[in-house]
Formats: sequence, structure tokens, C-alpha cells
Amino acid sequence: MKILFLDQSGKPGGAELCLIDIAKPYRDNCLVGLFADGDFRTLLEKNHIPVQVLSTKSIQVRKESSFAQGLASLGQLLPLLAKVVQTARKYDLIYANTQKALVVGAIASFLSDRPLVYHLHDILSPEHFSQTNRRIAVTVANRASLVIANSQASKTAFIEAGGRANITAVVYNGFDSKNYQIDESMIHQTRQELGQEGKFLVGHFSRLAPWKGQHILIEALRQCPQEVTAVLVGDALFGEQEYVQKLHQQIVTLGLENRVKFLGFRSDIPQLMSACDLIVHTSTAAEPFGRVIVEAMLCGKPVIAAKAGGAVELVEHGVNGFLVTPGESQELAQVISTCLQESSKTAKIASHARTTASQRFDVTNINQQIAELLAKLHQRVRQ
Repeated sequence: MKILFLDQSGKPGGAELCLIDIAKPYRDNCLVGLFADGDFRTLLEKNHIPVQVLSTKSIQVRKESSFAQGLASLGQLLPLLAKVVQTARKYDLIYANTQKALVVGAIASFLSDRPLVYHLHDILSPEHFSQTNRRIAVTVANRASLVIANSQASKTAFIEAGGRANITAVVYNGFDSKNYQIDESMIHQTRQELGQEGKFLVGHFSRLAPWKGQHILIEALRQCPQEVTAVLVGDALFGEQEYVQKLHQQIVTLGLENRVKFLGFRSDIPQLMSACDLIVHTSTAAEPFGRVIVEAMLCGKPVIAAKAGGAVELVEHGVNGFLVTPGESQELAQVISTCLQESSKTAKIASHARTTASQRFDVTNINQQIAELLAKLHQRVRQ
């Protein structure tokens, strides 16, 4: 089976990292078509996955865009669409990995007579998408032969928005646990480089955006013991620089300049996570899945997650991590302080999380689930 994967991004986010794992087993019979160039292309090439940048112009439509803005972007799509249709005819199916890829892929599917698969990495809710974009996503996705949702929360939101339940299956993201086994000497070296020896280091790993809630962690830090420090790993995307400035101002106002470090975008996530004492997830809106949560577990680190969306499917409070009310900095501070004070109990929880996560989210098993879904679809189309 030959697969044309489509993704709108040139930057590696959670959906893109997931796509790398999905595409690997098909790399002799697939192509990843990108709508923008960037570090994601480089990552695909490092993993020996065939990749082609199909467009040199970015599509100026965002999750919050209006119908008029969507119409204005149609002209940008025509050259890209022509290239995708031409390419799709060489493959057995089109696998759209993002929402913009879904729209292009759906039209290409119709024109090339190839079945469409949509991997849903989003919660289609008002907090994340405009009404126009939700309507477009659901209408187009309903024409797909298969929708793979990355959590039950994503599937439920899709169906509530009008999506077809009979074409939707839930498959969690897969991870290779070997990538999260970091040598102790490397962990010690990283802590030294960060200047965090003797500190209780809390890590936050996400793009810098208001709904990701870095400001909640900073506010919580003010209420924690002095030895608690934090690193913010990630950078602003999609014009969110104003939020970054607000974070810096918040840190100065609270007098936390010596307790918070901005590390920007980093590729050595497992190493940095392993150097932390605790990982926090502070999204204010429901997370579709929560890749960072599983990565923290695989690194053997305790994790505190905001109690909403896919995170609730990953974390059982007090068993393999901790859950807090989204947006509640005081509650977050209390749990951070408890993890600091009850280190032995917290370590046992983290160890249990590592064992169960390595089994539950094993990339080989996850890829097998996807392979079976695609094989059934391929067989059905050929009949």
C-alpha cells in the first residue's frame, strides 16, 4: 500500500512528531507532502522518510479565521491543490495529518479518486476553533473514509460537532520508550548547564501561548518554596510574541527573575525532561491528547496535568500522576509543594507511570493498530 501523507506545517509540533512514527513503517512506499518548509522536513529526512515541500506560500488561515478570510485563501490553494492531485494519483490513499491538509486532501481525494484518511489531533471546540473552521472541518472530515482521533476526548468533540461516529476510531499516540532512557551522567551534566544544582526544578514543555498556561505556572511559583525553580521549553508560534512579553513582565513583577529560565525551542526534550524533578502541564482549554504528559512518564518523572480533555485519559490522580483544576495556580502550587515534600511517595508514582506508559503507548503496538485500520480500508476500497 502506497500512502501520500499531507501536513501543513514546516515546524515540528505534536502532530508532526506523531506523523514521523506513523510514516516510518511505510517509508519505502510513501511520501510526506508538506505545505511549508522548515525543521520538520529536516526531521523527516533524518528518519529516512521521503518528503517533498509542495508549496512555497503559507496558507493564511488560522483556527479562529472567519468565513471571509477562508474564502480569501482559496486563491493560494489552487497551485498547491494541482500539485497534490497530480501526486496523489501515484498513491493508494491520502492521509491528512492536519486541518489544512484535510481540506486540500479532501478535494484531491475527489479529483484523484483516492480514499481519504484524516488523523484528528484537535478538539473541535469553540475554545480552539472558530465556528466557521469547526463547520468546515466536520463537513470535510465526514467525507473521509476513516477518521483517526488521538483520544476519546477528540472523538467526542468531533461527534458533538456533527462528525460521523461510524467512520471514527480512537488510536493514541505511540512512543518508543528507548528514546526516553537517559544516562545519569547526562542528566547531571544538563542540570549543571542549567545552573539548577540543589534546586527543585519544574519543567514546562510547550509552545508559548496563552492557552498553554505558562502564566499559571509562574503565578504558582510565587506561592512555592524558594528552592522551586522552573524552565519553560518552547517558543511562540502564530504571532504570539505579545504573550511572551507578558510572561517576562510577570516574572519581573513577581520578582522571579532568578527562578525562571526560558530555553526556547529545543530538540533534546527527553534529556531536559530527565533533568527536571517534576513536569507540569497547565493548559487552560481541553488538550486533545497531551504528548508532553506521556513523555514525562516515560522519562520517569512525576507529572501534574490540567484536568480536562485527553489528559484525563492519561493520568489517574495519585496513581500515575496528579490532576489539578485548569487555571488554578494556588492548587498547582500546593501539589508542586507536596511533590517536593513527599519525594519518596512521588517517586513511586513516577516509577509506576513509566512502567504502564511504556506498555500502553508502545509505538509498535500503536502502529499495528493504525496499520490494521488502513489495511481494512484498502481492502474495502479494492473490493
